[in-house]
Amino acid sequence: MIGHEDAEKAFLEAWQAGRLHHAWLLAGPQGMGKGSFATRTARFLVTHGRGGEGQPITLDDPGDAAAGKLVEAGNHPEIIHLSRQPKEKSKELARNITIDQVRGIIRRLHLSLSLGDWRVIIIDAVDDLETDGANALLKTLEEPPAKTLFLLVSHSPGRLLPTIRSRCRTLRFQPIDRDVMEAWLHEQRAMLDMSEVRAIAAASGGVPGKALALIDSDVAAMEKKLLAIAASGDPGNRLREALAREVGGTSNRARLELVIDIVPGLITRIARERPVAEIAPVLAQWDRIQRNVRDAIRGSYDGSMVGFEIGNCLAELAPRQEQAAR
Repeated sequence: MIGHEDAEKAFLEAWQAGRLHHAWLLAGPQGMGKGSFATRTARFLVTHGRGGEGQPITLDDPGDAAAGKLVEAGNHPEIIHLSRQPKEKSKELARNITIDQVRGIIRRLHLSLSLGDWRVIIIDAVDDLETDGANALLKTLEEPPAKTLFLLVSHSPGRLLPTIRSRCRTLRFQPIDRDVMEAWLHEQRAMLDMSEVRAIAAASGGVPGKALALIDSDVAAMEKKLLAIAASGDPGNRLREALAREVGGTSNRARLELVIDIVPGLITRIARERPVAEIAPVLAQWDRIQRNVRDAIRGSYDGSMVGFEIGNCLAELAPRQEQAAR
């Protein structure tokens, strides 16, 4: 894992001192591996007991072998996951974690431990709790059961009830520095050219999960399509219409997010290649794209319209002779 070092250190120091807070808020951008950190932490607790022993250790220390095998099989009785569930007769996930799900967890908390020293509740993501569920969780956090630890994953901690945040110790997962991200990506995908690695690191915003998703989305191919619009001005709208089709619809949301992620970097690259007198118009298109994306997210988020409008902005960046031909 990358970007977990500070959080791991803080958690293990509390465990080794025997002062483990009952609820931890794992806060940071989606794609930072907070869910993976919660899983590692839960496995550590149920295989290592109550702490306070002061020995040097890491979250990946194997601990008790029998308990570890149960964790690997997904059968450890004292690790409980709470997340959105698939809808009936559909593969889509429900919009929220429901009050009934929370009540089910609370009922289990009244039972005695069947194995080990800890029970761990992972809520991924706590942002998904419906209002009644959040209030029910708050009551439990205010009067936590003994030997129970809550790990609350949050992509938007500012949207949580302040009273929930106040009951938790917060571990923040910050975006990774560009040079660290590039080195990690090169290690993960050695077949990538360094130019691709740099482009992916820039587009990811320091978020490892997003960087891996960008690799799978073929950043180089999408960049080539976008740069073709900016270079030619796209007379006849053929390239823009193709872009709109490629990013439109729910099933293509990942491609649209890829375009949104990499366009700022492309515009910055174009600006650096232009004479000083031509930089202001380039930056104006960057501002225009940002406004359009913000408006789309607040509204209905029609992917094809957003894609076409991004194409319009890129077409405005074509050299003057191409624009005159249009």
